[in-house]
Amino acid sequence: MDNATYSYVNDCTPLTNCKSGRKAGGSTVVNMSQAGKKPPNDYLVWSLCNTLYVNFCCLGFMALIYSIKARDQKTLGDMRAAQECSDKAKWYNILASGWNLLIPLMVLGLLVLLVVHLGSSEGTFDFFGEDGFQSFMKLFSR
Repeated sequence: MDNATYSYVNDCTPLTNCKSGRKAGGSTVVNMSQAGKKPPNDYLVWSLCNTLYVNFCCLGFMALIYSIKARDQKTLGDMRAAQECSDKAKWYNILASGWNLLIPLMVLGLLVLLVVHLGSSEGTFDFFGEDGFQSFMKLFSR
């Protein structure tokens, strides 16, 4: 570009501290309320895993619903609603994960107890013999 196309006041050239040729600018407002905050997590992957695994009492499905709602609210810019949905999704995921771990552990514990009991001399019986059902019921009559 050619400097001849611009007209400057003689005493005010670029890169100098001359304010006589400049007009006062308007004010600029910058909203800094959300500047330091990280957007809320949506826990979508965790909710999807809980939904596809045991999904006891549909807790994983509820977590998935709130995760999707949190992501939608974050996309719309409503961070307060996104944080509320994120908190609900987190607690539903915690409950679902707890149940998803507790149920298989309980089943495993019951199987171990059954094997230990059947391995003892008192617990041996024939399931398909003549008295199979009666001997099976004796296990629970103590």
